[in-house]
Amino acid sequence: MGRIVVSEFVSLDGVMEAPGGEPGYPHTGWTIPHHGPGLLAAKLRETLDAEALLLGRVTYESFAGAWPTRDGEFADKMNAMPKHVVTATATDLEWNNSRALAGPVEQSVPALRDGIDGELLVVGSRTLVHALLAADLVDELRLAVFPVVLGSGARVFPDSPDPIALELVDTRRLETGIVELTYRRG
Repeated sequence: MGRIVVSEFVSLDGVMEAPGGEPGYPHTGWTIPHHGPGLLAAKLRETLDAEALLLGRVTYESFAGAWPTRDGEFADKMNAMPKHVVTATATDLEWNNSRALAGPVEQSVPALRDGIDGELLVVGSRTLVHALLAADLVDELRLAVFPVVLGSGARVFPDSPDPIALELVDTRRLETGIVELTYRRG
């Protein structure tokens, strides 16, 4: 059985929206001033360790518009690995090794996880992350917390009447002030 690993770039106030320059958000690209060799190495290692990607449609479309034209070790892995897309609308998934998941997240994702031996890596995909957290399907949560407060924007955690208990299992400080926090369900 595989593991679902959610990995996100997050501001100190929990915003995950448009970290890399995606249009439509006033603070778009807010992570870029803090990128450095440690972050790039961590993301490469994380990607190389993943068995497959699990993505929401919006993140999938963004990645599919960028990764196929790139090269190098990171791009080679992104382009080659299986990509499972949670979508109710996209039917034309042209990026190499992509397929749509059928059915509700609560049924389709556990079935997918049961058929994989490694990590299913979820990045971006806010709506999917909210659904996975609500369904208690996240095995590990990795947050790269950036030293910035944005004040507004879509957040990594959904509004919920129920608390989500987490256990901190690892921390690491990177050279540009980013702190990587790794949690498992508590």
